[in-house]
Amino acid sequence: MRTLNKGSFLLAALLLSTAGAQTVNLRVLGTSDLHMAALGYDYYQDKPTGEYGLENVAALAQQARREADNSILLDNGDTLQGNPLGDYLARVQPVAAGQRHPMLHAMSRLGYTAMGLGNHEFNYGLDFLDRSVATAPFAVLNANIVRPDGSYRFQPYQLKDLIVTDTDGKLHTLRIGITSFAPPQVMQWDKAHLEGRVQALDIVEAARRVVPQMQAQGADVIVVLAHTGIGRGEYQPMDEAAATELTRVPGIDAVLTGHSHAQFPSEAYRDVPGADLARGTINGVPVVMPGAWGSHLGVMDLRLSYDAASDDWQVAEGTGTLRSVWDKVNKQALVKPDPAVAAAIAPAHQGTLDYVRSRVAELKAPITSYWALVQDDPSVQLVNDAQRAYVKRALAGTEYAELPVLGAAAPFKAGGRMGPEYYTDIPAGDLAIRNVADLYVYPNTVQAVVVTGAQLREWLERSAGVFRRIDPASREVQPLVDSAFPTYNYDVIDGVTYQIDVTQPSRYGQDGELVNPGTHRIVNLQYQGQPVDPQARFVVATNNYRASGGGKFPGLDGSNIVLAAPDETRQALISYFTEQGTVDPTADGNWSLLPVPGVQLEVLTAPAASRTAPANVSPQGTAEGGFARYLLRLN
Repeated sequence: MRTLNKGSFLLAALLLSTAGAQTVNLRVLGTSDLHMAALGYDYYQDKPTGEYGLENVAALAQQARREADNSILLDNGDTLQGNPLGDYLARVQPVAAGQRHPMLHAMSRLGYTAMGLGNHEFNYGLDFLDRSVATAPFAVLNANIVRPDGSYRFQPYQLKDLIVTDTDGKLHTLRIGITSFAPPQVMQWDKAHLEGRVQALDIVEAARRVVPQMQAQGADVIVVLAHTGIGRGEYQPMDEAAATELTRVPGIDAVLTGHSHAQFPSEAYRDVPGADLARGTINGVPVVMPGAWGSHLGVMDLRLSYDAASDDWQVAEGTGTLRSVWDKVNKQALVKPDPAVAAAIAPAHQGTLDYVRSRVAELKAPITSYWALVQDDPSVQLVNDAQRAYVKRALAGTEYAELPVLGAAAPFKAGGRMGPEYYTDIPAGDLAIRNVADLYVYPNTVQAVVVTGAQLREWLERSAGVFRRIDPASREVQPLVDSAFPTYNYDVIDGVTYQIDVTQPSRYGQDGELVNPGTHRIVNLQYQGQPVDPQARFVVATNNYRASGGGKFPGLDGSNIVLAAPDETRQALISYFTEQGTVDPTADGNWSLLPVPGVQLEVLTAPAASRTAPANVSPQGTAEGGFARYLLRLN
């Protein structure tokens, strides 16, 4: 066993016992995907909420700490971006060099030991990230986004010497190694910021590189901050979901995962090989994924035994559990907010409120996204209209000026795994900046690609994977939407007309692989009333995420980008609305689901959707999770 460091640990070293130590219980607490939700405040609806927020999850962390003799608190990234507060501090009132980022300041008051970098930390560029990391009051880690020569770009790991109390009340020092990984796909998603400046290593390869380095420096316990999803199948190098494979890497004792905005342990991951939901482990290693925005706290309890023969601590067993800040059944908060967070974030919060309440235009009718997955919807139409206008102006006078300009946009806020409150709902009247951010929640930039008619069809085929296959002969109620399909990958392409035949199997699988090459869901694809020529060329206005390969769409890998604009899509929307003065949100009905007479399709949406329900749906009460259940008929 190692002894404590000298200096500040001298007194504790006098109390250290090496002979009688047998067992130490260590509690590892974690958050992930906070996305700047410092407060339980919905900037889009401009009202407080108890459903999420660092100030709420902090209360859970304090309670969990009081229950344990030894604990550390960690964060798994996607922390500095995600809502108007994050945009305000990065774009409107940027954090200056030498100034501590308010979110990190709030976290420091809660005693965080370390934070990993998520993919969204790179959205505002490396310069912003470097400024934020430079003044962080705790370690900010990443071991797989490296320099072009392969050397570490960020601090790859931390060795934390923690004085702990064993089950007999004796003091020891425990060296905790902490490291972090981000999805390698960040090189595509933020190509404009990262290309030529960094490169991404495979997560598992990077783990096998860095874990032995921590072990060589005496790490007794190794905790991984894995900003990556939980894989269900055989792992492939550079996979976006690597958490399951990380549990197989020798030396890793606990994994705090995220990125997917889901919860582990939960029934959603019952089919993961090696998962024990009762114990919160995968392949025997404790794993937690604590939702998003501070909705949950991850709690991993490790029991360590001392081996006198090897003079070493070993993790004998561990469990992973989640604690929620919100009671979904009774729709009430389970904790009281920690006032320290609100105090730390107060000036930035007020500045954000002043900013997002600024008027942009007059809105003649409400904009909602409750039905955006089953019919053409104004919430998507407006984004496409603004993108197309921007791209047409930008390409004027270029070799692409004569090509038809289409637009591709997705309903970002459409319920699903984010719950029945996660929809766009903008009332008529003054259209403010906060409403634009509600309509388009990501800080993407405008880009345009050139595709052929054949590629355009494949793009739409990939999008149509959001729908389950429907049996036209069945008279049973059939769910229409695949809840596992991210709605931000359901692109609607404006400027052409088409229908979707949901009786056909999806041509593409969840990961964008071609699984049914003999089938097509997209039918009657036309441009200006004529079938789309497979050889015809089109410009498609989209965003940097999609144009660079985000979502694994066929034909989109960054090689056919013809416009990489510096402006964010939200700024394009603001400019477009400002020019109009008055916004009349209507959809042109350019796409629809192909009629399937006699079938009954189940659609889940928000209870508030009743006031905008289309004529071919009928309410059927409530569904699990607080959603409203409707039957849709495609006659």
